[in-house]
Amino acid sequence: MVQPETSGQTARTTQPEGPVLPGLPGHPQGGETDRQQERSVAGDTPMPLLDHLIELRRRIIWSLATFVVAFLVCYHFSGEIYRFLAAPLASIMRQKGEQPHLIYTALYEAFFTYVRVAVFGAFFLSFPMMAIQAWIFIAPGLYRNEKKAFAPFLIATPLLFLAGAALAYYLVFPFAWKFFLSFQQMGGENQMGIELQARVSEYLNLVTKMIMAFGICFELPVVLTLLVRAGLVGTALLRRIRRYAYVGAFAIAAVIAPPDAITMLGLAIPLVGLYEVSILAARLVEPKPVTADDDDEALPERGDAA
Repeated sequence: MVQPETSGQTARTTQPEGPVLPGLPGHPQGGETDRQQERSVAGDTPMPLLDHLIELRRRIIWSLATFVVAFLVCYHFSGEIYRFLAAPLASIMRQKGEQPHLIYTALYEAFFTYVRVAVFGAFFLSFPMMAIQAWIFIAPGLYRNEKKAFAPFLIATPLLFLAGAALAYYLVFPFAWKFFLSFQQMGGENQMGIELQARVSEYLNLVTKMIMAFGICFELPVVLTLLVRAGLVGTALLRRIRRYAYVGAFAIAAVIAPPDAITMLGLAIPLVGLYEVSILAARLVEPKPVTADDDDEALPERGDAA
């Protein structure tokens, strides 16, 4: 009795015809992407959406808890923090022979000013923890080379912000406050006096606005370098629009800074310098253009494999 050769037919149909190349669907790992291969090597496994949301909630809770603790600490020392912010103005007033003082015209004004000082200080103290929590949440979804590429930006971002805030506090504030106080006039028998009576809330608004403005503007190298690193813009384009960037720097300074030449120049000139630094830094991370020869070398040698 002749048996039908079903097993041989089945074996012949399941065997692939021709050589099987790595990375193609016929290969056991052909359906796996490079990112999945890298994660499998690292021991990472894909997480479902619910686990992502749980992880996001955990990072948000850590960030909020850090901010609340920092707020309580800063509110306890809100008086000392405010006096530190008002120290440049107090120094200029002493140089003019005046008694440093600020006023408040509403019963609740001083209280809410201290609350805002605590919020401002808590933001500075809790920002490193917030950045760490954000990195812990985002890092598992990045390549290893992407993690290495982002590491310098994570270090440069807070340093540049602190540099901008320090420039505003130690350099711009003394010159600006001296200029504003120069409009005071001593009164006499036949002359009306003009004296500064600054409110605590208005002074805090001005100081925090300028510190934040200088700190954010100093992030220009980070933003432009990231755009070049991602391939959205190139250094050639940045050099070509240099004159428009200079005009934009002075326009931004005119909008953000108080309406005096000292403060405007104190912000516009560093912005121009930071733009030039951004071009130099972007040249170091700019992707090289892919040529036709590179494309030919990147293609798999199918003929050799056959």
